[in-house]
Amino acid sequence: MMKSKGRGSQYSLFESAEPIVQELPCEGDRKRTFSDYVVYVDESGDHSLASIDPGYLLFVLALCVFHKRHYSEQVIPAVEKLKFNYFGHDSVVLHETDIRKQRDDFAFLSHRPKRDEFMDWLTKVVKQSKFILVACVVDKARLSRQDGDVGNPYHVALDICLQRLHDLLSEKSQQQLQTHVIVECRGKKEYRELELEFRRICGGEGSQRRQLPFQIVFADKKTNLTGLQLADLVARPVGVNYLRPQQPNQAFDVLKDKFYCGGGRRMAGRGYENVGLVICPPHKAKSPGEPTEA
Repeated sequence: MMKSKGRGSQYSLFESAEPIVQELPCEGDRKRTFSDYVVYVDESGDHSLASIDPGYLLFVLALCVFHKRHYSEQVIPAVEKLKFNYFGHDSVVLHETDIRKQRDDFAFLSHRPKRDEFMDWLTKVVKQSKFILVACVVDKARLSRQDGDVGNPYHVALDICLQRLHDLLSEKSQQQLQTHVIVECRGKKEYRELELEFRRICGGEGSQRRQLPFQIVFADKKTNLTGLQLADLVARPVGVNYLRPQQPNQAFDVLKDKFYCGGGRRMAGRGYENVGLVICPPHKAKSPGEPTEA
């Protein structure tokens, strides 16, 4: 635990001062409607194919899947305590870009010792938060070279991620229950397009041609939802790892064990390629002597 240096009490991340009520009172044998899981979504990069940043040729969509009990009893309190420790209040929004650029509420991170301390705590929060990660990396440069109508990178990634999400929830025996997927609000035109595409996919018109029991919910950033902030923190490290896989990436190292993977939790950190982490378009297999695709 951090030492207090004249700043008042510091709050341990994953401890509770009072016992947590384990069960809510039930109203008879009321039939369940909602699943045990909630999903928070964020992205990294621009989904437009018209403007491709040569320094970041990607669009990344990340879904963080939380068990509601762990999310409400452990994750939210841990993030709140982190905010109280460093800002004195919990209205600040953890935003990856602001943290990385050390601006606005995070200008204090320009001081190296303070930055290292803060990042250690933030890494601990992410590492100890038990969520399952489903992500799709769309290589826009390669996608734009494909023949035919390749579609909107966001919509392509959304279909892939929702299909994987259904596979995951089926393993948890939750496929017959409604799961809410929380997405950050956007412009009116984008909002309408995304809602229509989401409903189209869930209506059985996605790549797997199956009905998906998901409900989209749009939330303003100002609502300060913990799940959206964590999704924002994980999306870019996934993209950076794809662009520069040989570069040290502590954030991605933490995330590897969280990806949805084949073979269950015993394969955590190993069996996630093309399961919880999908690259689009997929790299084609090469014959001997054929040059690697750029």
